[in-house]
Amino acid sequence: MPDQMRSYLDFEKPVAELDSKVDELRTLAASGTDIAEEIGRIEDKAAQALADLYLNLTPWQKTLVARHPQRPHFNDFIKGLITEFTPLAGDRKFGEDEALVAGFGRFRGEAICVMGQEKGDSTESRIKHNFGMARPEGYRKCVRLMEMAERFGLPVLSLADSAGAYPGIGAEERGQAEAIARSTDACMALTVPNVAIITGEGMSGGAIAITTANKVLMLEHAIYSVISPEAASSILWRDGSKAQEAANNMKITAQDMLRFGVIDSILKEPVGGAHRDPAAMIATTGDAIAKAFDELRGLDGDAIRKQRRQKFLDIGRKLG
Repeated sequence: MPDQMRSYLDFEKPVAELDSKVDELRTLAASGTDIAEEIGRIEDKAAQALADLYLNLTPWQKTLVARHPQRPHFNDFIKGLITEFTPLAGDRKFGEDEALVAGFGRFRGEAICVMGQEKGDSTESRIKHNFGMARPEGYRKCVRLMEMAERFGLPVLSLADSAGAYPGIGAEERGQAEAIARSTDACMALTVPNVAIITGEGMSGGAIAITTANKVLMLEHAIYSVISPEAASSILWRDGSKAQEAANNMKITAQDMLRFGVIDSILKEPVGGAHRDPAAMIATTGDAIAKAFDELRGLDGDAIRKQRRQKFLDIGRKLG
């Protein structure tokens, strides 16, 4: 991604300044000035500064990276990993929900059911997808597709990236909590293997509803929690401005989740985050998905369901 089109986070300002200097020198070099050596020196300095920054990110900084607008979203992973993808619409009860996209396609030649939140990458698409915050009909659509996958013996892949389920009045009136619970139950009941990837934000029941899987993987700078830092700040201190303090104490990073046994592995991101090299991140994710499904390939239906249930029963038990 060209530096002039890249969006920098607040803590990346030192890198932004160096990149800006490189752009200025490149413009000068285009006029015939021989300054290639100076450009290379500053580029190396910028790369090192970026690597140093991302070596020890705080939980709040990881939260900002997980929310980066240029981070690869559901549709990017679909385009890079799934062929013949055919989205299906509607829950057969109320209507269609654009925040949760679900359908069938092929992953490395094999048929698969895929679902996940799409946040959108422009003002128009973000409004269309409700910023990735699903309503009850989205979760009921996922249940419908999981039941179809079960019927035809197809594995299920989930990609979670959402600030949470939509908290609007209409969603609550249509049974948001019940829909999330049924989707979680549908995940647990599957006798086909399911794999979940938390690619950005995995917030609240909105994420758990589709990530209750045999294998749960998480991108290096993604976050996973029952509540957002802003909401936790409002509840604990009645002050939403303390989100940074909340994030730093909530244990929401991939490293925390792996230590607690909530996830199975962490997918390393390119230096500077997945948004710096989306193609590489998508390729890494594809390899991890293939490996996760291969590890489940030899299990029969009962063993798959038992392994999944035991995985979640074990969370917390092994820490003592």
